[in-house]
Amino acid sequence: MTHTEAPRILQFCHGYEGPFLDCVRQYAALFRGTGYKVTTVYLTGEPNPEVELGSDSDEVVFLGYKSQDVRGLKLKAILDLRRLVAGRNFRLCIAHRFKPVYVTLLATNLPVIGVHHAFGDYRRLGRRLAAWVFRKRLSLLGVSRAVRDEMRKCLPRWPAQRIESLYNRVDLATLQARQFSREQARQALGLPSNAWVIGTVGRLHPDKDQATLLRGFAVALPRLPEGSLLAIMGSGRLEASLRALADSLQIADQVRFLGQIAEGRRYFKAFDSFVLSSDHEPFGMVLLEAMAAGLPPITTDCGGAREVVAGIGELFPLRDVQQLSEILVHQPGHSVDTHSLSQHLQLNFTDAAARRHFWTLPMTADLLKSLPHHD
Repeated sequence: MTHTEAPRILQFCHGYEGPFLDCVRQYAALFRGTGYKVTTVYLTGEPNPEVELGSDSDEVVFLGYKSQDVRGLKLKAILDLRRLVAGRNFRLCIAHRFKPVYVTLLATNLPVIGVHHAFGDYRRLGRRLAAWVFRKRLSLLGVSRAVRDEMRKCLPRWPAQRIESLYNRVDLATLQARQFSREQARQALGLPSNAWVIGTVGRLHPDKDQATLLRGFAVALPRLPEGSLLAIMGSGRLEASLRALADSLQIADQVRFLGQIAEGRRYFKAFDSFVLSSDHEPFGMVLLEAMAAGLPPITTDCGGAREVVAGIGELFPLRDVQQLSEILVHQPGHSVDTHSLSQHLQLNFTDAAARRHFWTLPMTADLLKSLPHHD
């Protein structure tokens, strides 16, 4: 080991598709201004200069595997990671999702913090056994207390302080600077300038339950401002069935299926209100992006989403069409407290808030006690 090299944190991620590039940035930011260098490794995906820049890391390595090449346990990936770590001053690995966690545990002797972004990662017996085998080196973070509590339930013999939560977050200033104005966003999305627009963003998938939102909007529509619209941003296998549902509810003319929009978070100011109707959302990153655009969030009262909007948003019971419709009806005409939305984000869901929480976690103190002093 080169003792003169600054201590390094290894961050290992399956790939950089979808939200995971920003997740990598978020965890690299935990070490900004400290004495630690961050090396981010992507298991899948070709080298990409934009990804390298967006990773916000001191070093970025692309192992270059295709997703089909790493199904199951792949010895070559383990050997590649072992060679990368050998002889260098790595002290800790932060790994996103189960496969990178497991590969790192097999390839290195590093302590590992496994970050879990979804429910169900430890419901399988094989994964619980693997976690138990490596329990002395493994700690777990859920992206919400709901995910944390499920992992604790699946691993009841683990000390509670080894399974904690750390919220996802936004670079608020950068996000707000990149958002289009209301007029720009509506023009780009083809939405009328004077309509009341309820927006939602997400895959057209059963987990997102846009069907409940369509039904709630249909019930609310006679009492909404004239010309009100529901805008659905996203694509997926349920598009045809959701369009058919809108037809059957006789609201097809009031629903806009916007499709998949690149950098969709930049267009949120096109909406007057934002709804996330997911079935047990692990966190709900789009809720942060909506609040950053000054939108009052409405979400299902389950999963991690309720934590995101606690004290600041509206909640309705899962699949409760009537309750959702009442909330939709009462929003027009109410002024939005954008200061409270911004303050809520600043206190709970920014890089600064995450750093404060991370460095006070017992697992952090235990794993990094041998490292130099941090801010």
